[in-house]
Amino acid sequence: MSALLDLSGMTALVTGASSGLGERFATVLAGAGARVAIAARRTERLEALQARIEEAGGRALPVRMDVTDLQSIADAVAHVETELGPIHVLVNNSGVSAPKRMTEVTEEDYDFVMDTNLKGAFFVAKEVAAQMIRHGVKGRIINIASVAAHKYLGLLGVYGMSKSAVVYMTQAMAAEWVRNDINTNAICPGYIETEMNRDHWETEGGRKLMAMLPRKRVGDVGDLDGALLLLASPQSHFINGAVINVDDGMSCL
Repeated sequence: MSALLDLSGMTALVTGASSGLGERFATVLAGAGARVAIAARRTERLEALQARIEEAGGRALPVRMDVTDLQSIADAVAHVETELGPIHVLVNNSGVSAPKRMTEVTEEDYDFVMDTNLKGAFFVAKEVAAQMIRHGVKGRIINIASVAAHKYLGLLGVYGMSKSAVVYMTQAMAAEWVRNDINTNAICPGYIETEMNRDHWETEGGRKLMAMLPRKRVGDVGDLDGALLLLASPQSHFINGAVINVDDGMSCL
């Protein structure tokens, strides 16, 4: 199976790569042989990730990108192409949340979430797809949505709205760009333990939430590896417009 999912000779761009899921995605793609551009606003963390990837024998390029700034997106994509060549795989991972009850959400909260999770994701995919088409690349775009796209999660109403839109965006892109040999799919993770939320699962609220999950457990970042590698690889040539839930059955409840 590892030979089937070999990404040698391919260039991948991962946004939101400075921590959490993005950091894992970049590490896994590099381990599969891809040249990986790691993008985020926090470049100091990217440099540390680059060192770890290259110590393991991979190649990584830190790139500063603010997905809420269209010029920053264009500059980052151009830099990646100059240094690593045309992009074959985009993992559109940047995301934020502003946990609040809907009645407490401010315009600033709303714009903060939508500008990154939806507008930012759209314009990153648009820029990368345009370059894939220009170079004649058989591309793979993987949008990271969420189980919150399918069901309400407490205090995450606006976040869920943004991720629901990402699911529709994925299907629209899949329909439009298939004629250009670009496959666009989405992964919807459930609750995954990362460095940012690890302490929460030890709190009373975290334990109560975990008890409500299908098997009373949260996922590990490695639980997304299989879906990621499949969608990034040439083996996914007939998978387009798919929305893959990796949530231990949470979306079925």
